[in-house]
Amino acid sequence: MRVTDPLYALYARWLRQQLRGGELPRHIGLIMDGNRRWARRRGIGNPSLGHKYGAEHVDEVLSWCDALRIRHVTVFVCSAENLHRRGDAEVAFLMQVIEEVLTAQLAKPQPLWRVHIAGALDTLPDTTARALKEAVEATRECTTGAHVTLAVGYGGRQELVDAMRELLHEQAEAGRSMRDLAADLTAEDIARHLYTAGQPDPDLVIRTSGEQRMSNFLLWQSAYSELYFCDAYWPAFREVDFLRALRAYAARQRRYGA
Repeated sequence: MRVTDPLYALYARWLRQQLRGGELPRHIGLIMDGNRRWARRRGIGNPSLGHKYGAEHVDEVLSWCDALRIRHVTVFVCSAENLHRRGDAEVAFLMQVIEEVLTAQLAKPQPLWRVHIAGALDTLPDTTARALKEAVEATRECTTGAHVTLAVGYGGRQELVDAMRELLHEQAEAGRSMRDLAADLTAEDIARHLYTAGQPDPDLVIRTSGEQRMSNFLLWQSAYSELYFCDAYWPAFREVDFLRALRAYAARQRRYGA
């Protein structure tokens, strides 16, 4: 169905009605996969343009979250592996897209989302790192209570390494021995040094494109997350696909490992 089809609008309304009174996730993680494949399927000469359409689509998806009062969203923009394994031209184009989209968002008079960053900024081009830092500063006083975390140059394993490194430095500066740390170490000690410190863990992680894996995304935080895999490529991810994911989440009984 096309988005302009009246039947689509009726179906979307019906799905929203099904969610009324149901439990919605407080925090959603989005693995926006399939940009290049979508571009090839559409016959676009340069598949990297799929990244542009995908990045622009994030704003629309955030509007769906806002309408349902979902206040925490983490978007997997690109992985650390993407930066190392993709061609230089594709990576440069992706970084340019990130900068342009952030600039457009910051031009809005009142940002709806407070921006956070997850990832190693020192691995990014200076202009991209600066744009991300400016987005964080420009939205720091956002009063809507909505938080979007952009995972850029992100790797879940590296996040844990960085968290442990910071924890060890902190304990060393406090004069504690490694034996003392080992005796008292808790999960909370590690969590407060993660890139996402202070934010709730994701209740639901959605991945598009039909792939069914986490790809090193929020490994610690998603320990008890519900997972939902959608066949649509990210730029073609529709509101009804989003609502179906929420319906599936609401129908599940979360067990938290029990």
